[in-house]
Amino acid sequence: MPQYKAPLRDIDFVLNDLLDYQGHYAKLPGGADATPDVVDAIIKECAKFCEEVLAPLNQTGDSEGAHWNDGKVTTPKGFKEAYDQFVAGGWQSLSHPVEYGGQGLPLSLSVVKAEFVGTANWSWGMYPGLAIGAMNTILLHGTEQQKQTYITKLITGEWSGTMCLTEPQCGTDLGQVKTRAEPNADGSYSITGTKIFISGGDHDLTDNIVHIVLARLPDAPAGTRGISLFIVPKHRPDAAGNTGEFNNVHCGSIEHKMGIKASATCVMNFEGATGYLIGPPNKGLQCMFTFMNTARVGTSVQGLGCSELAYQGALPYAKERLSMRALSGKTAPDKVADPLISHGDVRRMLLTQKAFAEGGRAMIYYAAKIADYMMAGETQEDRDAADDHLGFMTPILKAFLTETGLESANIGMQVYGGHGYIKEWGMEQIVRDARISTLYEGTTGIQALDLLGRKILLQKGKSFRKFSAEALLFCKNTGPISGNPHKKEMSKFIWPLFRHLTAWQQYTLRLALRARKDREIVSCASVDYLMYAGYIVSAYMWAMMAQKSYEKLAAGTDQPEFYKAKIQTAEFYFERILPRTKAHAESMMASSKTLMQMEVDHFSFL
Repeated sequence: MPQYKAPLRDIDFVLNDLLDYQGHYAKLPGGADATPDVVDAIIKECAKFCEEVLAPLNQTGDSEGAHWNDGKVTTPKGFKEAYDQFVAGGWQSLSHPVEYGGQGLPLSLSVVKAEFVGTANWSWGMYPGLAIGAMNTILLHGTEQQKQTYITKLITGEWSGTMCLTEPQCGTDLGQVKTRAEPNADGSYSITGTKIFISGGDHDLTDNIVHIVLARLPDAPAGTRGISLFIVPKHRPDAAGNTGEFNNVHCGSIEHKMGIKASATCVMNFEGATGYLIGPPNKGLQCMFTFMNTARVGTSVQGLGCSELAYQGALPYAKERLSMRALSGKTAPDKVADPLISHGDVRRMLLTQKAFAEGGRAMIYYAAKIADYMMAGETQEDRDAADDHLGFMTPILKAFLTETGLESANIGMQVYGGHGYIKEWGMEQIVRDARISTLYEGTTGIQALDLLGRKILLQKGKSFRKFSAEALLFCKNTGPISGNPHKKEMSKFIWPLFRHLTAWQQYTLRLALRARKDREIVSCASVDYLMYAGYIVSAYMWAMMAQKSYEKLAAGTDQPEFYKAKIQTAEFYFERILPRTKAHAESMMASSKTLMQMEVDHFSFL
């Protein structure tokens, strides 16, 4: 298994050089406590915990897996001790309100924490990670009593949380939810039904688990308009707010999965469990989107983590493994063969991983700044604008970064050759773990429909126009007619980026016009459209990173190699990765006929 080291130098570059987080926190309402010294100390301590405590449990946890016995789940050896250290360190309370026991620091700091945790040990990170979504949902939609009862315990990490959406008969189509909520005389509800694929539905890390559950009231209308949201704890809180009586929430089994085996994926049976309505009746899906969007951004971080960990595994192996001679001449004449990294195709693979990891990091931390304003903006207008902007970014982040994370994981195995297929090296675990990321919290196809159908067409491209205007302004300010002292060097980035941005605008308009006559075009074009968008957003990040690197080199630095490597990776991305957009563009603009014309019975003639 690769020995994880938090990429602190690159994170410092993205946070401080590229995105000016110091200035951002200074202007952010409630960000005064996030001083450079505080942020630096938090990042370094979190990195140390993840490197020394979580990472060593990654491969052992995969080998042992989670265990189910008589309705109870036991996590692998060392997981409980690591969780206790996590709680003692205050890591769960980092970015939540002080009035409920949190530290009140910006949300974006938790995103950095999530990268470290998710890369070091994805399975372990699922347990506290899902509690974040439960906290955010209750904070935004719960009553003050619910906040006092549940948020305080979730923030300290004494309790954990889940979201319970999927049922045996429905996954993405939540209009088919059958779980029932019958009113009780005391204002609570009796929840009955079965939920599946519930990550962290049961475990031994905490003595109580707060389930956020979708269910139907007796008089609820059909479909998604008739879904309500409920808090259903495993144990009802007692009068003092501590863990009380068992609440008829049973774990029926756990799934035997391809990857993330140490994360318990549970079948949960609610057998007349007491639940408490959160938000308005029949508006549960709208409230649940708070949790879902939190989880989707978290999943995009996991995509980044797959790219980073696979790269950290592949790079040292490529430097050490000897195989054949380089075509341009011996690079290690004193050895029997040259290192793998001497060969062009191996460099192609390593640079692809590097470009996806570092570009993905910039994309996520760019979005994290927006999320800070969504949570802490001065006015409701500011918060709503940030919410819209992040809503546009979320499907791109979730789908594009998990798809490229899976590609990076496969590349890591490929660099090892046959050894990559062997368990002891740890590369095949990264591939197995990465595979689920493109599926849960909405598959790539669902994210693509959300982007093109809802965020582009239904909203008439409002957030897209805002993003493209920002990127085009960057092109104007750094391009050939600007006062940018590095405009000559930047031309190889600015012209392609400008052309891709304007083409993106034109393709979007054409698809919108075609969708008026052919509604299937949205479904048929959506995945190509999303990947096309992802490559361009990443190109924008890489162009900004190149510009900042030129500035740093011109100003003088004691680490010129770091900034030169940034520029060279940007050149690789623009020349070798960005051209993928051409194929996606051609495919997304093709007629829906070739996808829809075949009769269902003609798909098979067995």
